[in-house]
Amino acid sequence: MQAPVLLVIAHGSRDARHAATVHALVERVRAQRPGLRVETGFLDFNVPSVQGVLESLAAEGVRNVVALPLLLTRAFHAKADIPAVLRAAPARLRIRQAAVLGPSPLLLSALERRLYEAGLSPADKSSTGVVLASAGSSDPEAIAVIADIAREWWHTGWCAVRPAFASACLPRTEDAVRELRALGCARVAVAPYVLAPGFLPDRIARGAAGADVLAEVLGPAPEVARLLLRRYDAACRPALQALGA
Repeated sequence: MQAPVLLVIAHGSRDARHAATVHALVERVRAQRPGLRVETGFLDFNVPSVQGVLESLAAEGVRNVVALPLLLTRAFHAKADIPAVLRAAPARLRIRQAAVLGPSPLLLSALERRLYEAGLSPADKSSTGVVLASAGSSDPEAIAVIADIAREWWHTGWCAVRPAFASACLPRTEDAVRELRALGCARVAVAPYVLAPGFLPDRIARGAAGADVLAEVLGPAPEVARLLLRRYDAACRPALQALGA
């Protein structure tokens, strides 16, 4: 049985760094699993569009596709936009929508990788307060998930971890930085919980001006690539079991 095509669905952005980062992540996924066909589609701003990729796959005779939202929380895009695009796909395609990436221990590992790359060391954890800075959402479920991740990450040994949001809700990154300073943390680090550069990550960076350390976005971290493949495998499993594979 031929493995389903993995279609990575990204939001898209007018910022060229966004698409470049998505493509770098997809290349790392391909490198981790040679032989798996991986395509990329964008919901907006960039090409190819998700609909265009699906139509091309159908024209080639592809039958099975796993559509994987390149999203960290299950908010509006995962609940509404992406399902609507997939429902409009050519009828010959059998499409499974994979789960969003977060939450996952692999993402916490990727966040720590970025902080260590920015200059921290494991020995700094107990004296460092971290701002977990996400893009933000109006979806209460997504906001609650970010708060849960911050609590979970704090229990791994950081002095403190506070969630912050670049849009839609509070606190902002700069507010969380001030809170950690007031708490008495020896140093403050900002860890962007975002996948690619763009308007909101830039807002996070501006809010981190008072911090000691600003990590890079998650981007093509190897842990993120492994997580994409885990979500793909989980989406494939029911279909394979149904065929007795």
